[in-house]
Amino acid sequence: MARSTPNRWGQLITAIICMVMIANLQYGWTLFVHPMAAANKWVVADIQIGFSIFVALETWLTPIDGWLADRIGPKLVVAVGGILVALGWIINGAATSLSMLYVGSALTGAGAGAVYASCVGTAVKWFPDKRGLAVGLTAAGFGAGAALTVIPIREVIASSGYSTAFFWFGLIQGAVVFLVAWYLRNPEPGEVPKPTEVKVIQSASSYTPGQMLATPVFWVLYIMFILVAASGLMATAQVALVARDYGVASTVVLGGITTLSLALLVDNVANGAARPLFGWISDNIGRENTMALAFGLGGIAYWLLGQAGTSPWAFVVFAALIFLTWGEIFSLFPSTCTDSFGQKYATTNLSCLYTAKGLAAFLVPIANVIKASTGSWHMVFVITAIMNFVTVALALFVLKPLRSRQVAAPIGRAAPAE
Repeated sequence: MARSTPNRWGQLITAIICMVMIANLQYGWTLFVHPMAAANKWVVADIQIGFSIFVALETWLTPIDGWLADRIGPKLVVAVGGILVALGWIINGAATSLSMLYVGSALTGAGAGAVYASCVGTAVKWFPDKRGLAVGLTAAGFGAGAALTVIPIREVIASSGYSTAFFWFGLIQGAVVFLVAWYLRNPEPGEVPKPTEVKVIQSASSYTPGQMLATPVFWVLYIMFILVAASGLMATAQVALVARDYGVASTVVLGGITTLSLALLVDNVANGAARPLFGWISDNIGRENTMALAFGLGGIAYWLLGQAGTSPWAFVVFAALIFLTWGEIFSLFPSTCTDSFGQKYATTNLSCLYTAKGLAAFLVPIANVIKASTGSWHMVFVITAIMNFVTVALALFVLKPLRSRQVAAPIGRAAPAE
């Protein structure tokens, strides 16, 4: 039995703090889109390319970040990420052209990816016995962290402009990440439970990234990740625009809070809560069964928002349900990846899988094109619902049997798990 060590909880808390500090980079973006368009006479679809660049760089560079974190530890990788996060948002605030905005988005994405990959890697390594829950709590920091500052950012934008909000929130968030990063480290041998001591079936071998890429399991996971991530990113990037087009954005619904402000607050909480909730469920009933449950409910949620989301409270409730059934991909997929391919190269391997989010990001502007051509958001939500239902079928009827066969007969040259 691995020796008990309270340090792993300190590692987890530090990782969560870092994730909270980078949450606004993605989930606060929607607040800046309309003010930037109005101030600079930019087309919304062109501004959203900046969001796509951010997500692409946040994901596509993570295999490098993961490789470094696996070998030299997470602290330096995360510290550099904090610097890039601050610099990127400061440039966004000062941007006078779309090309400058794209540069800021690229730097922010690179920094966010370094932080994200290293922190999730920390969680999967320190908690093989509670992997779904630990990764879920870490990812919850990213999903729910923006709830703390949604209203403050809106207030700063309204009173001082979006450039001021970019500058101060970027500077503060980046500085906190830089300071706490120095506490993070990878576990030493014997500090964590072995795969034989946990409930969920896990590989007894550690696959190198090259070995992992040669397996059908990885590519099925990759396709599933793209499908679900694309649908969720469309919602997170467009929620403010959808609320305005539905005519409910500025409607006061609770204690002087508008529909959009309440929706953003509740959405971020739901997004964060989904990650430990479904991570914990998956630790007990299995990864694929949990995917089917979450993505099936997600498909229903997209359909409901498209059909009946035009009243203020319906918009708040159905948008929250989308975020509740989407955010768990950031606990389920890393956990499934490490279960399938082992712990030794875990940060690099899950970072390779995470690049699927970057590909999915380039589908986000397509939602604007579909809306412009059809005149409504209805078809966008129909398509996203179908994407979720397809993923349910893949989880149950393709991924589940493939993973069972792989764990039963692992690759011959894979290294023993550590």
